[in-house]
Parts: sequence; C-alpha cells; structure tokens
Amino acid sequence: MNKKIIACLIGVFVVIAGSLIIMSLGKDDSLSDTKKISARVLAVENSSLTIQDSDNIIYTFNVDDIDTDVGENIVLKYTGILDKNTQMQDAIVVDYTTSLVVDDNSDIPSDWQDNGIFSNYYTLAYNKLKTLSLDEKIGQIFLVRYPDTNAKELLKKYNFAGYVFFEKDFRNKSEVEVQTMMKELQSVATIPILTATDEEGGSVVRVSSNPNLVSSKFKSSQELYASGGFDLIKEDTITKSKILNNLGINLNLAPVIDVSTNPSDYMYQRSLGQGTELTSTYAKTVISASKNTGVSYTLKHFPGYGNNADTHTGSSTDSRSYDDVLNNDIPPFEAGINEGAEAVLVSHNIVTSIDSSNPASLSPSVHNLLRNNLGFTGIIITDDLDMAAVSNIDDVTLKAVLAGNDLIITTDYEESINSVKRALANGTISESYIDKLAFRVIAWKYYKGLMFENQK
Repeated sequence: MNKKIIACLIGVFVVIAGSLIIMSLGKDDSLSDTKKISARVLAVENSSLTIQDSDNIIYTFNVDDIDTDVGENIVLKYTGILDKNTQMQDAIVVDYTTSLVVDDNSDIPSDWQDNGIFSNYYTLAYNKLKTLSLDEKIGQIFLVRYPDTNAKELLKKYNFAGYVFFEKDFRNKSEVEVQTMMKELQSVATIPILTATDEEGGSVVRVSSNPNLVSSKFKSSQELYASGGFDLIKEDTITKSKILNNLGINLNLAPVIDVSTNPSDYMYQRSLGQGTELTSTYAKTVISASKNTGVSYTLKHFPGYGNNADTHTGSSTDSRSYDDVLNNDIPPFEAGINEGAEAVLVSHNIVTSIDSSNPASLSPSVHNLLRNNLGFTGIIITDDLDMAAVSNIDDVTLKAVLAGNDLIITTDYEESINSVKRALANGTISESYIDKLAFRVIAWKYYKGLMFENQK
C-alpha cells in the first residue's frame, strides 16, 4: 500500500480515538458518577419511593413505574448527591434491583399477625418495638388530653401516643403559632405522636372555632347534605383535611356515623340525621375522601349511639334488641371499615343486648363484634375515660385495656399509667399484652408516614 495512504489512515484513526476519549471524559454525570445505596423499602406511592438505609436514614425519591413492595430490600443506582436533611431527594434514580427481605414476620407472635390494613408495616413496627423500654411501650397506648402546662416535658417523660386538642388549645392562636406548637411537640417525641382533635362540624368544632385559623366554622353533616349532598360532604372533608394537615394535626376524631332521625335524640344534631342506608354512604364518602390527605378519620361512636343520653354527664343504657342494633346501627361502621377506616371510637353506652354489665368501651363482647364480625384490623379507641359515664368505675383503665382497646383517651394520665403498672406488677396483665397494643399503634404510625418523618 502507498506509504502516503497508510500515513493518512493512521492520522484519521488518531483523531477519531482522541475524540472518543474526550467525549468519554465529558460523561461524568451519566456513567462515572453513578452511585449505589442498599436499603429497605418503606413506602411506594404517588410516583415516589421511600427507603431506609442501614443507618436508619430515610430518603424519598421521585420514581415512575417502580415494581417493588414495602418491606423488600432494594439496591438503587442513582446520580447526584443525597441530602440527609431533606425528605425528597434531588438525586435521580437510574436503575434498581430488589430482593425479598430475609428477616420477615417469622419472629412476630402469630396472634399479632393478620392480613390487616397495617400489615405491610408489621416488620418495621416489631423491630421498633424491640428497641423500646416498658415505660415507652405503656405510653404508646394513651391518647392524652393536651395539658395546660408542661406539655413537652410530660411528653418526654411519659412518651404518650399523642395528644387530643380542644377548642381552648387553639383559642386566639395564629396559624404559625399552632404549627409551631405541633412541630415543637413532635421534635421532643421519642416516637412521633398522634395530634388529634374533634373537628366534626356544626356544634362540635375545635380548630374552626378560631377565625384566625378558618374563616368560618365547618358546617355540620346535616347542613352539608341538605345543601349539596354527598358531593359537598366529599369536598368539605378534603378542605378540612388540608387545613388540619397544614396545622400539623394528623387525626380527626370524626365522623359521627350514629344513625339518628329523631330531633329529640342527644346525638341527632351531630349525626347526618338520615337512616341507615344514607348514613352508610356518608361513612364511605368521608373515609374515601380522607385518604392520602395526611389526616386519619375515626368512625364513632361504636356500636351506634341510638337515642341514648349524654355520657359526658352520666351513665346511659341502650335497651334496644340485638337485631335492631345489628340492622340499623352497625351497617355504617361496616361501610366505613370496608372503605379503609383506620380507627373506630367506642361509646360509653351500656348496650344491654350485647353486654348488660359493661359500657361498650369496657366490653370485650362489643370489641369482639367489631374485630370478628366486622373484620376490623385497625385501631380501637375509647371515648374519654374521664367522662361521667365511666369515670367512677373501679380500675376503669385496666378494664378498657382488657376489653380490647388499642388506645385509651384519658385526662388523668398519671392514674391511668399507674393502673397499668400495678396490673403488670401483680400479674393481671403481661408485658407481652402491652407489647401487642403498642405494636399495633406503632404499625399505624408507620402506615401514616409519621415514623419516616422523624427517623432522620
């Protein structure tokens, strides 16, 4: 071959090779900058993936079309830099691989397990439970009325599951003041807390009683239904949830789904005021609308309030037949549970056809109806144990625990906690039983996303 042609070809090859090298050096972001992180999947929803690494750091990524489940181990390949102080990452996921977690639910007691609403979070909850002291576990079964003083100090001392806020706790406060109050409480909590209130609308409003927080009080379910039917109820639930979530409130002790059509009934004004079928639709509508808002809703007052008197001021006995309660009052609860209700609050009425000896909140028979007949796997909450209907009953807290409640609402938290400790000391209840209750509450908090926010 001609020497000039050979020399020319060599020159061209050198130029091309040099160009390829230069091009490859310019690809730092797409190839050479790719990193890996091994972690456990905590949540997959709304085009986002939340993981927790071996240092218990939580990261969330924007990821489309990812095929993985909560609880799986995952290896992410990403470009960019991870920021431990920010929940949503700017880093871009370019690839991933998954594998089943070896340490599954096998060491969780079999009687704690079900295929329930929070079951995807049982492994996380159980692992967390094993790190807690007995006092911390006891604290997780109490939802305490927000105290007038020393709220943060008491929370650090007793590790309550959460606080219940009333109208006076919001009075004259600005939006920023309420947000700050909630953030400060969460900042001192060993385990993220439930921040609860009764924002029913109508005669029972806590947040919207303050015009600094909401321009006008939320309307009752009756008013909403009369003016706009279930479409307006859905809209109201979404609006209410946005306001509560913005303030840092994550649990609404509503809706009231008691069936009441008689204006003379105590519960009538707080109910939809319609029959069983429409009240069932109301329950479904509120629970469905509340999903993915950051606020959980609570069906109350199981097994149905009927025409009973006010249990805030004294005892009340419901003498209706079992069939009457079953056919008229239970369907709205069933409808809400089937729609994904996370919590049910039990009344203090004595429903004689189910249990003539105990208020519903202290009755294992009532709780068995809820768990077994309706298949409810969420959180069962008592009405406040300081209400007159039950406040004078001996060992009321212990009876509430043994009846099957997961969360006890109380104002006298010291006596309630001491009651549980005495029962543990004398063998009336076992630590494993407290473990089971705390386990379910913690699983709920994982389900709600509360645990992820505070584990950084």
